[in-house]
Amino acid sequence: MLKRIVLSSCVAAAAGLALPALAADLDQVIYAPDIPVAKPVEIGTGWYLRGDLGYSFKTRGAARNYSVFTPGPPQSYSTSAFATSELDSDYTASIGFGYQFTDFLRADLTFDYSNGSFDGTTAAAVPCPGMPVGTTCASTDTADFKSYGFLANGYVDLGTYAGVTPYLGAGAGITRVAWDPLSNTARCVAGGAACPAVGTLAPVSHGGETSWRFTYALMAGFSYDVTKNLKLDLGYRYSKIAGGDMFRFDAATAVAGAAGVQARDRGFERHEVRAGLRYALW
Repeated sequence: MLKRIVLSSCVAAAAGLALPALAADLDQVIYAPDIPVAKPVEIGTGWYLRGDLGYSFKTRGAARNYSVFTPGPPQSYSTSAFATSELDSDYTASIGFGYQFTDFLRADLTFDYSNGSFDGTTAAAVPCPGMPVGTTCASTDTADFKSYGFLANGYVDLGTYAGVTPYLGAGAGITRVAWDPLSNTARCVAGGAACPAVGTLAPVSHGGETSWRFTYALMAGFSYDVTKNLKLDLGYRYSKIAGGDMFRFDAATAVAGAAGVQARDRGFERHEVRAGLRYALW
């Protein structure tokens, strides 16, 4: 009888010791810390599209001089200055895409388009071809151009305050400048002799030149958060397109022996105010 009591007590004691251990194991299983779950990466985060329009309140770079060919013999070239020359290029447009690396750094690639015109005048102390001795000759010169540019740009955003983010930027790339033919219209100017009733000559065409040119730009402005993904961008941009060939000699002068380019522009230097939109692709 005593043996049974002792055995029962031992079994009960063993069970009592095992139950807390089992409970502790169950408690660890039930209350084990959560295992971190991998989250899918957002493809495209940071990318954005942009579009801008600009107005140039100052554009410089018109040709100042042109070459004059003398058949000779011997053949020779001299340089003559335009009496007046003006470059008009008011509006620009661009589209592009970019990436926001951090809250402070971003970059984009843009395609820029612009057009414009050249207006110049000349004055010579000699008569126009076929006009009386004692008269002089003046001319009006006009030509249009188009430019297509590709720029890589980088920006530093200077912090956001109430949805407004000021920034500084710079860019560099290449621009294709395509000049249309220049139209030269000469007219007789009376002096020691009178001009005939028809004192204006038929316009003469000078073939336009096309070339790729180095371009750089400096920017400053600010953006405003219209929505989470849409920003309004307002700013100033200074840009400079390198100078290049503008127009050739007319056909008759080329037949007489003239070769090469008759005039070069000095490049396009623009001071613009610009407005655009940037849309983040989330």
